[in-house]
Amino acid sequence: MATRQTSSSGRPKSPRIQVVLPEDLCERLASLAEDESRTVSNMAKVLIQQGVEALERQRDRQRRQGQGERERQTERFREVLERQERGKPSRLRGAPRRLRLWRPLEH
Repeated sequence: MATRQTSSSGRPKSPRIQVVLPEDLCERLASLAEDESRTVSNMAKVLIQQGVEALERQRDRQRRQGQGERERQTERFREVLERQERGKPSRLRGAPRRLRLWRPLEH
């Protein structure tokens, strides 16, 4: 969990995290920050924020697709049951038959 510090005025500061980056990624981040006149820290915050939002949107889409698939499966199952029900006779035909039970021979 991110650490939370207090400023000299007593107000809480935003949570802080530490990240260890490979050298080449750090250089690319610094170059992007310079191109946009941002600090490296601010550029990292912006990129993290965009990435988190993109992942949340993707998960929401997947959740909605999963819910739609479950609804389609339920509807298909209901249709199969209704077809089976229509194919069955509504009442018994003829008198019920007696069943004979098989008994093993006694020795």
